[in-house]
Amino acid sequence: MTAPNELRLLPWSGPEGKPCYLSTDDRGGYMSRLADNIEAVQLCMAAHLLEEAWKTLDDQSTDSDDLRHLGHDLTGALRDVLRVAASRGQLRG
Repeated sequence: MTAPNELRLLPWSGPEGKPCYLSTDDRGGYMSRLADNIEAVQLCMAAHLLEEAWKTLDDQSTDSDDLRHLGHDLTGALRDVLRVAASRGQLRG
């Protein structure tokens, strides 16, 4: 098993929004691959959302409800991207 300081931060939250960690010696195991795939999807979705955000912010007819929804989506994507960055930083360390 991995040492406690080598736990992998997973790209999803547990109950009450608490972080989830994986302890394994097998970086190619099922849970590691699942986490890698989810991280890839999260990064791709964040990139797509960023493109949509530019369009929305450039559109002068965008109303406040649309901006609020965009802000909510961007906040979630940023949270996911920061979690991926933290996890990958731990894996390299």
